[in-house]
Amino acid sequence: MTRISRRSFLASSAAVATGGSLLRPARAADAIPGFDQTTTDYDRTSVWRPFSDRKVRVGIVGHGVCRFGLAFDLQHHPNVELVAVSDLFPDRRADMAQKANCKKTYPSLEEMVKDDTIEAIYCATDAPAHAKHAILCMEHGKHVATAVPAFRGDLEDAEKLLECCKKNKGLVYAMFETSVFHDDLYTMEKLFAADVFGRIVYSEGEYCHPHSLGAPSLGSYKDWRKKGCPMWYPTHATAYYVGVTHQPFVDVSCQGTPYFDESKRVPNAIGNTFTSEVGLFRTAEGGLSRMIICHSQGEYLEAGRVRGEYAGFNRTFVGDQTGRKRYDEAVKNGLQIKKYALPPGVRPGGHGGSHGYLGDDFIDAILRSRKPAVDVIDALNMTVPGYYAHLSAMTHGETMKVPQYSL
Repeated sequence: MTRISRRSFLASSAAVATGGSLLRPARAADAIPGFDQTTTDYDRTSVWRPFSDRKVRVGIVGHGVCRFGLAFDLQHHPNVELVAVSDLFPDRRADMAQKANCKKTYPSLEEMVKDDTIEAIYCATDAPAHAKHAILCMEHGKHVATAVPAFRGDLEDAEKLLECCKKNKGLVYAMFETSVFHDDLYTMEKLFAADVFGRIVYSEGEYCHPHSLGAPSLGSYKDWRKKGCPMWYPTHATAYYVGVTHQPFVDVSCQGTPYFDESKRVPNAIGNTFTSEVGLFRTAEGGLSRMIICHSQGEYLEAGRVRGEYAGFNRTFVGDQTGRKRYDEAVKNGLQIKKYALPPGVRPGGHGGSHGYLGDDFIDAILRSRKPAVDVIDALNMTVPGYYAHLSAMTHGETMKVPQYSL
């Protein structure tokens, strides 16, 4: 298996250094694609019942451009005591504290982790720091959740994160991948677990994030969004296989598309010129998955579908006689294919009504000492394949083996 480190990749890329720039003014959360997708469904007959009356003492780090730290309603969860909030920028930190009605603040995560009263931290920080920040939290004995992706660009971060989780199995690590609580993916996961589909022959995942021509790009801390490639942010798409089956990809062949206008093909800080990348992945089951990360024009899209031996799902269920029989029997035996009710005060939120569910899942996983919706293995299996997909695109589609992980 070819192992290519980020350092060797960067050394061999035609990198063009880019100067730092100030963050652009934050846009309102409701203007950011994905945040406005709040339509969702759930089992209207269900009622949220508390598992425990214990309150997990939580810290939240990162208000940022997207105001993402508070987007998951952890501050409103009945099983949460919000102890402190943090952001590197004082004005954002103050705004975060005011919106969360939280009196204690810290200037950084590095200071927050020293607070022994905090049990769990959600890190809505810059993507390149996610793995490092998760490790820092766990090294200080704290449960941790991060925004996506699990790491960005440095494969060594992925390996260090896995080792840290192995050493701290009593702590919950969760990655807040929004697609897993989309109505359709949630249903697919339940049907797959009930063996309704059989093995997945083919699946697709699509993350299409168009940027209006002439409009300012979304800001990012130290301009991290400008220093990568499409497949380094793959999880909204790859979740449509990994989040359904909890199985990995084993290899990938990928192609990239640069600007058609050659004058715009200026390599960024890692030598990337691709604006979109499409990967064909072989799965552990022996099936195929097509995963798209696309920044061309068109609708904003976080979507996917599966086609199995007996049935498939593309917004609705379709099956042959065997698949329909399996579906009917599973539902008759009590399989719940709709999302459950959330705690009072916790809103489903954006990205397909997933935010509140991810926050609730993290807290429930801590209280029950169970695996969260996306644990470290799922997180790596959603993120690492994108790293190798980009390497494949840089070599005109050469098939790359994807590392396999276990706890």
